[in-house]
Amino acid sequence: MLMYERIRNLRQDKDFTQTQMAEWLSVGQSTYSDYELGKLNIPLPTLVRIAQILGTPRIFPETPAYTKNQTARRAKHWEECK
Repeated sequence: MLMYERIRNLRQDKDFTQTQMAEWLSVGQSTYSDYELGKLNIPLPTLVRIAQILGTPRIFPETPAYTKNQTARRAKHWEECK
């Protein structure tokens, strides 16, 4: 699931409208709609505020395999650079 889909699903689960979210974030409704459609990148402070409003500690889905692989590749790269 993509981040913007997760935001939309969480908002709908709380029965919040896009208009309400936009007001709470101090953005226009069309801007908020574009966030949920993935048309606009969400600024980090806005993303943090969305998570607070929706009552979730994280918006991004868990990706432990990706993180583990990235960490291993970075460590290998740094070893090769020494």
